[in-house]
Amino acid sequence: MASAEFAGGRSHRKQGLYQRLSDLTDFDPKPTDQHPDAIRQPVDVLAPDDSRKRERFIPVTRFALLDRLTKSYLWPPGQAAEARRFFRYLDYWRQQQYFAMLLDLEQTYEAFSPDSDLLMTRSFAEDERDVLKHRIFEGVESLLVRANYERIDPNDVELIMTRDSHYGLDLFVDMKAFERIAIYYRGASNRKYEKRSLRKFLGKEEFDVPIFQRLFLMFKMKTTEAQVEEAMREKKMSREAAEKWVARRRQHLPPGINDKNIYLKLFKNIPRTDLEMVFPNTEVRFRAMDKLRLGVTAGGGLGMGAVGAAGKLALVLSNPIAAMGALAGLGGIAVRQAMGFLNQRQRYMVVMAQNLYFHTMADNRGVILKIAARGAEEDVKEEMLLYSVLAKEHATRADLPSIDLAIENYLTRTFGVKIDFEIDDALDRLIRDGIVTERPDGTFVTLPPAEAAKHIDAQWDLFLDHLPDPITGEGYEFEGKAVPNP
Repeated sequence: MASAEFAGGRSHRKQGLYQRLSDLTDFDPKPTDQHPDAIRQPVDVLAPDDSRKRERFIPVTRFALLDRLTKSYLWPPGQAAEARRFFRYLDYWRQQQYFAMLLDLEQTYEAFSPDSDLLMTRSFAEDERDVLKHRIFEGVESLLVRANYERIDPNDVELIMTRDSHYGLDLFVDMKAFERIAIYYRGASNRKYEKRSLRKFLGKEEFDVPIFQRLFLMFKMKTTEAQVEEAMREKKMSREAAEKWVARRRQHLPPGINDKNIYLKLFKNIPRTDLEMVFPNTEVRFRAMDKLRLGVTAGGGLGMGAVGAAGKLALVLSNPIAAMGALAGLGGIAVRQAMGFLNQRQRYMVVMAQNLYFHTMADNRGVILKIAARGAEEDVKEEMLLYSVLAKEHATRADLPSIDLAIENYLTRTFGVKIDFEIDDALDRLIRDGIVTERPDGTFVTLPPAEAAKHIDAQWDLFLDHLPDPITGEGYEFEGKAVPNP
């Protein structure tokens, strides 16, 4: 039924559903002033919070939802404890399913991991590595979607290459250096920072900084040969010139980075205007103000030094020692000004390194494990919310839009968060696991909490019988001595 049907002209059954949604889990199915689809259009993540699309991420722990959704007055007598037990079963069951999904992904990633301390006993041809590489990107991005991360298009240069830096850095990233890259975020919000302000006579002033609570980066660098050929083709260079150009560009990469590996990075609380600093080939450049300040200082110092040295240089024939001293002094001024440039650049590098140190959460294989755990948690939260409605009231597929809106309003009223609830995904999982059954007429039949817990228990008993085999057909085993992983 449409949301408007809750406002008036309801049948007796519709009135019952309205009352149940209002009372049994504190859900409020009343329609909002703006239809949810009207605010789900993709917009710039740097835009104000009220103009960006709502995220699917539910920023509430599953334990908080478990406590609130299993209060005794929300369930028929005796069912609250059974519902709590079912939700705990469902939590363990969903996590175990994700761990099974990781078996194949972890084995595939081992051939591309930069941190592995294991010996590689299997060799892969180039076409096989291409297949495995594609499988890794697709598998990890699937986990990110399940964990309710939002994708950032790497081609959106205006977003990524912004010059409005919170940390006062002017950064540049050559996006053409990547063979493949994936960027995702979750939790675009604001944090308060302090800075000294002239308006308060250098006193501290609070201000809001837009951040990504979680920022994910996965990339594989282009090979040197691929970059050389690209430079020759696009810049019309000779091979020798292209090789020198690529060598200069690759000087910005960290030592030891390998273009055969796939790197995964997870960061926390990254300012949205400093997205560039998480890339491996970030260049720190001088801001216009720095160039002006250092230029004026250097020009003034050299100018005054040149004026003072001019008179002494005129005595080069009569007093060569004084002339040599003048040249040495002028050279010293030039060296001192050059060191000023280098020291300013070094200070910028230190600022970026210090900030990344506190923003980094996980690398490579650790990122995969953390994302999978968050994916399982997001699934369970969505399923607990939907089950709390379907287990207490008969509903049909036509009721889903109203239930979806009711759950979103409940989360807003209870926790103060505005999200885009994924009711279809949660319903599909409950149907797939046999917790909910859909009749031909579109009516949903939901197992009561006690029966649902027993059903998950039975599913668990059959789990090992259907465990997927992670062994793949790519590559071949070495017959001789194993070689270390690159």
